[in-house]
Amino acid sequence: MKESPVNSFSGIPMILLILVGFVACAFLFLMAVASQQLGFLTAVIPAFLMLVVSLGGFYMIEPNQAAVLSLFGKYVGTAKDQGLRWNNPFYASRKISLRTRNFESSKLKVNDLDGNPIEIAAVVVWQVVDSAEAVYNVDDYESFVHIQTESAVRAMATSYPYDTHEADVLSLRGSTAEIAKHLTEEIGERLTQAGVQIMEARISHLAYSPEIAQAMLQRQQAGAIIAARTRIVEGAVSMVEMALNELSKRNVVDLDPERRAAMVSNLLVVLCGERGTQPIVNTGSIY
Repeated sequence: MKESPVNSFSGIPMILLILVGFVACAFLFLMAVASQQLGFLTAVIPAFLMLVVSLGGFYMIEPNQAAVLSLFGKYVGTAKDQGLRWNNPFYASRKISLRTRNFESSKLKVNDLDGNPIEIAAVVVWQVVDSAEAVYNVDDYESFVHIQTESAVRAMATSYPYDTHEADVLSLRGSTAEIAKHLTEEIGERLTQAGVQIMEARISHLAYSPEIAQAMLQRQQAGAIIAARTRIVEGAVSMVEMALNELSKRNVVDLDPERRAAMVSNLLVVLCGERGTQPIVNTGSIY
C-alpha cells in the first residue's frame, strides 16, 4: 500500500464556524420555547448533535509529522499540513513521526568469515518516507527496523573477516567505508516494504570475543610482523639488485660470483636487521 495525500481544512476557521452554529442553535431553541413552536426543535436538535459530532474532526499535526487517516478500517490518505486541522469526524487518525531517528543495536556475538567469534554492534540512522507502508505493511515498524537491522548486521559480519593484511581483501576493521556502504544497502533492502529509508549505518563496536581476545591479539601481532617483514625483504632485495646493477653499469668494481654472493649477504643483513650493524673495515686486500 502506497501513501496518498488527502486534503484537510484549517482548524481555526472550523472552530469559528462551529461556534457560530452553536450560537444559532441556542438562539433558535430559545425562540422556539418562547413562541411555543415546538416544531422548530425537530430541526434544532439534529443540528446541535451534528455540531457536537463535528468536534471530533479536529487533530493537531506537528512539523515533520503525518496523520494516517482511515474510515472504518479503509485507508483514506495521509495529511501532512501542519497545525490544527479538521477533517471528517468519522476518520480515525494515527500520528507518524517523519523525523530522522537513530539507534544503536545491541552487541551481537557472531562468527566472521574465518570462523572467529566476534562482538559487533551498529548505529543506524533512519526515517519514515511512506507513512501508509509503515502503518499497514508491518505490525510495528519501529520493532521491525530494530529486528531487521540486527539480522542484517549478523549477515554482514559473516561475509567478511575481522582483519586481513592483504590489500585487495575487505575486512570489518580495515575497510570501514565499504563495510558501512554494504551494511546500509543490506538494511535498506530489508526495510523497503516498511516505508523506511536507511540514511546511514556504521559499525559502532567491533572486538574479538573475550574468550579468544588474547589469543587473537597475539595472532594479529604475529601477522602484522610477518607482513612487515615481507615488505622489508621485498624492499631489501630490490635495493640490493639496484646496487649491483649500478656497480656493474658504471664499472666501479668487477666481482666474481663468490664476492658477489658475499656482498648480497652483507647488504641483506644490513637492510633487514632490526638493530644497527657494526661495520668491519678491511684495510688489507680483499683477496
